[in-house]
Amino acid sequence: MSETIEEKCMSKGVKLTDQRKVIAQVMSQSSDHPDVDELYNRVSKIDSKISIATVYRTVKLFEESGILAKHEFKGGKARYEELNEGHHDHLIDVKSGEIIEFVDEEIEKLQKKVAEKYGYKLVDHKLELYGIKKKS
Repeated sequence: MSETIEEKCMSKGVKLTDQRKVIAQVMSQSSDHPDVDELYNRVSKIDSKISIATVYRTVKLFEESGILAKHEFKGGKARYEELNEGHHDHLIDVKSGEIIEFVDEEIEKLQKKVAEKYGYKLVDHKLELYGIKKKS
């Protein structure tokens, strides 16, 4: 079982105030990639005393501490997700903003093959696919 954001904070020595705990819990429970405004709306339902500035500062702290990953997908606000060990890529619906995480072994192999073709050893990559959902 993977660590929660709270547990990651403790293991990295990040001080958790009560407000940061709420933000960490909400972020850990998020199955999407919220932007700061969405995160603020969620945490303010739990603790109305948390300001949007606190959410911004906390997200920045968590990002700098290697706890959250920041994504700047095309045409939108920065979005955040918990930084995990496993690699995945993203498929973004340009109309709805829905973000699908996926892993495709064929794509992984092809990326390594392309790097090798040009004389490189692949050490990292980020793949973002943008599309519009087909009508069924």
